[in-house]
Amino acid sequence: MSEKKSKIRSIMTANVYLKQYYSLNDLKLKRLGKLSYSSSNLITSYLAAKDMIMTTIEVSQNIPHEDLRDVIEIKAYEELGLDQAKEYLIRYDEGNRSGDLRVFNVFIAELSILAERFKEIATEIKYIDFIVPAPLLYRQLYRKDILNSNGVHCFVYFGLNDASITFYQNGKLIYSKAIEYSLEQIYEKYSEQYEVKISQSEFFKILETEGLKTIHADYQQNLMKFFGEIFISINDIIIYAKRAFDLSIIDQMFIGSAIGPIVGLDEYSENYLGLHSSELNFNYPIKSDEWYVDQFQYMMALAAEEYDEQRVESVNLTIYERPPPFKKRPSGQFIVTAVAATLIGLGYPLYFLIGSYINDIKNFALESKETELIAESNKYKAILAEKKGVLNELEKKRLDLSTIYSGKEKTLTSIYDKKVNYRLKSGILYTLANEIKQFDVKVSEIKSDKNLFALSLVSKDEKKITELIKYISDKHFKEIRSIDIETITKNPEGGYYNGILKVDLQ
Repeated sequence: MSEKKSKIRSIMTANVYLKQYYSLNDLKLKRLGKLSYSSSNLITSYLAAKDMIMTTIEVSQNIPHEDLRDVIEIKAYEELGLDQAKEYLIRYDEGNRSGDLRVFNVFIAELSILAERFKEIATEIKYIDFIVPAPLLYRQLYRKDILNSNGVHCFVYFGLNDASITFYQNGKLIYSKAIEYSLEQIYEKYSEQYEVKISQSEFFKILETEGLKTIHADYQQNLMKFFGEIFISINDIIIYAKRAFDLSIIDQMFIGSAIGPIVGLDEYSENYLGLHSSELNFNYPIKSDEWYVDQFQYMMALAAEEYDEQRVESVNLTIYERPPPFKKRPSGQFIVTAVAATLIGLGYPLYFLIGSYINDIKNFALESKETELIAESNKYKAILAEKKGVLNELEKKRLDLSTIYSGKEKTLTSIYDKKVNYRLKSGILYTLANEIKQFDVKVSEIKSDKNLFALSLVSKDEKKITELIKYISDKHFKEIRSIDIETITKNPEGGYYNGILKVDLQ
């Protein structure tokens, strides 16, 4: 145990999204009503994927260590087109190598977002030692040997007002993305779509205790359909990740939420995605008296222990750093020096009396010199102010010319794109028509609005329609931005199934 850790009385974890706080003592998590300030507490929290940008940046392995930070920040601004007018906190963590290049996972957060997200607890406790990017929390599962690091794992987490999907390969983070289906969004969209008159707490209670296996037939049918829409989005991200990072297979998928495991969701995931799925619920070397604690609380506690022990370099997004020890602060150094000088002065009064006269003479000389320097300083300040005015005028002209150039550039790019890259939508529609015919599905009507087409499908077999949609989604993911069918209804008279297929072309 390090000297630093011996000074820490307890670790406190804060989930600012759920407003849940815990303390860790003797490997036991205990829930707190609120956080309280104490210099002997180590405070940790996390930043959700929706509140930051995560990207991967490749740099040459020949870049010196002292230049690495500057190179990564410059490439982040260039590749992501970050707004120069905004302030960002940029931190990075090295991932898997790619040939002769070093690959870094880069986490970027706007200072204004960080300040807004953590201002409430920062006001109460004055500092936050450690803020972890949410995608990096999962690596504690591998470092504590809770999960075997071999293979590719996918983690899907539904928070109260955020949700994310994260991929790890051989125990290292490779990709993470925020998704729009938080628990609150699921409730709101579900209520609007199915006009369900049920409170949010009741809805979450059903998910927590009955989930997709609820005994309420109407709820179960609607939940299955609604989560089908959610998993279409998740499947698209999985397809992208496999292609972008050359993943041949996803070995294991873990899925869960802030309110606990959603009953039947892992089975639904396995049936829908064809991936081996389990609940996002692990056995940690930490105890708690509660029946369920949000998994991120456990992971934050483990990450804070690791940070406190300083066994590895950690990515820290805090802007509320703990003040340095008293003796390392300028004021502290002044007071220590003054006290030491006083004590010594008691033994050597004559020495300091002479020294004071010498200091007075030096001060008089320095004051005379200061007057001359102030006059010279004011002269150069006037020159700098004049030059700054000229620079402001030139910058204004540059901005005007940049605006004109940007407009012309966009016009030329648009003309070039229309001449070179434009392709007829009729080609893909012809291909779709043939594929629809192969699945013994007929089209009774087609409507279009720009790139959005609505095809009224008719078939004797509902399964044919779903097979057709999956086939088109898998084969034409490059040409199609999205594909969706709201409902499939059965015609009671003719025994046919009808559905409106919406296809949004790229």
